[in-house]
Amino acid sequence: MAPATIPETIHATAVALAGRAMLLLGPPGSGKSDLALRLVAAGWTLVADDRVVLAREGDALLASAPPRLAGLMEVRGLGIVAEPTRPASVALALDLARRPERFPDAETLDLAGVAVPLLAFDPFGPSAVERAARALATRGLGGSKAGVQPILIVTGLSGAGKSTVLKALEDAGHEVVDNLPLALLDGLIASAAPRPIALGLDSRTRAFDARALAARVAALRDAGRDVRLLYLDCAEDVLIRRFSETRRRHPLALDRPARDGIAAERDLLETLKRQADMVIDSSELSVTDLRARIAARFGGGFSPGLTVTIMSFGFAAGLPREADLVFDMRFLANPHWDMALRPLTGEDQAVADHVAADPLYAGTLDRIDDLVRSLLPGYVREGKAYLTIAIGCTGGRHRSVAVARALAARLEAAGQAVALVHRDIAKQAGDAAVVAGAPLTDSGKAGEASSQ
Repeated sequence: MAPATIPETIHATAVALAGRAMLLLGPPGSGKSDLALRLVAAGWTLVADDRVVLAREGDALLASAPPRLAGLMEVRGLGIVAEPTRPASVALALDLARRPERFPDAETLDLAGVAVPLLAFDPFGPSAVERAARALATRGLGGSKAGVQPILIVTGLSGAGKSTVLKALEDAGHEVVDNLPLALLDGLIASAAPRPIALGLDSRTRAFDARALAARVAALRDAGRDVRLLYLDCAEDVLIRRFSETRRRHPLALDRPARDGIAAERDLLETLKRQADMVIDSSELSVTDLRARIAARFGGGFSPGLTVTIMSFGFAAGLPREADLVFDMRFLANPHWDMALRPLTGEDQAVADHVAADPLYAGTLDRIDDLVRSLLPGYVREGKAYLTIAIGCTGGRHRSVAVARALAARLEAAGQAVALVHRDIAKQAGDAAVVAGAPLTDSGKAGEASSQ
């Protein structure tokens, strides 16, 4: 389609992650403010709400808030609230007024002479925040260059949560190296693959020198490397309590009170704290909260996110051990008793139509769909990597397969990546008859089946 011409100040909302802005386009009521609020709550930065000023700077397009709207955000039901705004380069535009395609073609929008990638987007699904982060990472301008891996250096006070952060980054797809001697830093970066890498460096590191590390970070950035520095801070009384509870000694106070080591470490790391791209104070954060903060801020482009598996199964063969949620479909009309359908499975349209014709089918599928969608954000927030939803019937060939397929299609349409597995579909029709029990109206076949 032909690029549209957009005026310098446009009706839109803009939010940014890691300095890359995403424009939210659409008429009033399309979901711009709602999506922006959820993104800001997940760690994004507000660029501008309702009106966005666009100014071309070389090949980049800078988005900012009009002076009278800077630092403000409209929240429906609350009114105008204070929210810090910060300019950022536009990397992607989302059209919230159009229904997204499952496999969208590449589109661009001409904004002040800059071709910005455009993507139709549903802002109301339960995975909207995760999909927005993935869209920015995979479709937006200014992403990581091919062959150059993003590098995240994690440092900060001992006891502030570095181990938790590194585990969260590893779960999000980063290659994690902890306590690397500084002398090996250049060699590791030179040999690493394009996969993002997270390095844990702090006062425990051999020959640690905060000023030398700060200088090395600056040099890598000057050389065009995508290097970010995360600093973990924490209140002194909380750190003292943590060291007391774990009975561990502070690395800089092996023979002195922990308070002395904390003070010495603050002074040692002050240079890195000033240079940090992000400072997280973990004083009031639980382990789950800290993991969620890291996933929201640094996991977007590389995290595989929550892996959802929908598994059909037969109760006669036992419950799947890995199941997190189990739904029983044995109340639906059973295609097994239709001799024309018995050799088929729920993958066949005739069986799927037979199951869907049951008066209880539609309402049940709607309720399961609503329940699962409402739970997914909670599983993501808690840092769960895998979720298995098991759909069962008697033999695992007909009803459970048909319902599992339908549920998977609905979740995929909402933007959730789903793996569909049929555990017991390979059973032969004769085996399924034994599992289901023979028809009461055919005593001869019943006796034959029961003797197998």
